[in-house]
Amino acid sequence: MFVVVLNQNNITPDGLNSELVYKFPNSVTFKDKYIAVTSISMFYSWFNILITANNNKFTYTWTAGAVTTTYTITIPDGLYEIVDINNYIQFVAIQNSHYWTIAGVNFYPFELLVNPNRYAIQLNTYLIPIALPAGATIPGGFPGWPAVAQNSQVSFPLNFNQIVGYSSNFISNPNLGNAYVPPVNAGVNFNYVAKNGLGTLSYLSNVAPQVQPNSNVLFNISNINNPYSQPSSVIYSLSPSVTIGAQIDVQPPNFMWNRLIDGTYNELRLQLKGTNGNRLQIQDPNMTILLAIRDRIDVQSS
Repeated sequence: MFVVVLNQNNITPDGLNSELVYKFPNSVTFKDKYIAVTSISMFYSWFNILITANNNKFTYTWTAGAVTTTYTITIPDGLYEIVDINNYIQFVAIQNSHYWTIAGVNFYPFELLVNPNRYAIQLNTYLIPIALPAGATIPGGFPGWPAVAQNSQVSFPLNFNQIVGYSSNFISNPNLGNAYVPPVNAGVNFNYVAKNGLGTLSYLSNVAPQVQPNSNVLFNISNINNPYSQPSSVIYSLSPSVTIGAQIDVQPPNFMWNRLIDGTYNELRLQLKGTNGNRLQIQDPNMTILLAIRDRIDVQSS
């Protein structure tokens, strides 16, 4: 058995940091050889929200007088939890002067939060009054209050909707004049769950949210013979069990041996792909991956 060491020196310089190529000093002939991942050290640094994935935008409305304007929130590429997305919502609301302050506390038109008991993402939209509440202040550039009290309408378009677990045609109710009456027996696909005395409408995601669409990393290697896998090049699946930005250290307790196709090689090519089959864009190239290659007789006897 011998070990192949892959690190950032083996990364293909295409900006993705998810393809590593090991070139043998000389061409080698493999017959009845098997390969397995034996060690992985890398950082959890692939983004869940990307402009290239078209999952970085959603909208909300603000009404000033009788004029309703739709605003788009465009989240910068990054690795976000729901709390981070909600922080960015508040940042955008401050930039747009869509908030008011009472006793030093900012009130925003809506929020996203995790509801762990329901395994869901909860959207709360708040009733925006027609005049400044008692004791409140507003920022410079405040666009004005609506002529009729109402809630912002939040819409989750295609792709971002999967992050939060809502249907792609979801749009929250404006609750004009705080008169919204939810339908009875709306069914399991209806997101509305509650309305309180202040006019706050709460919604829950109706499918499992995919906050990190690529929660597993598929290790794909060239020239293997795995007829039971689709795609046939997958030899390992890595599921990070660390926090964002932390180091992943994995030593599989049992090696999953995959047969290399007999032939002559001058290189091995390892690609790290997401669950959608596309190569990941990994931000931190600092990684070390060890592969072991051994004879069939050694595999059978181990």
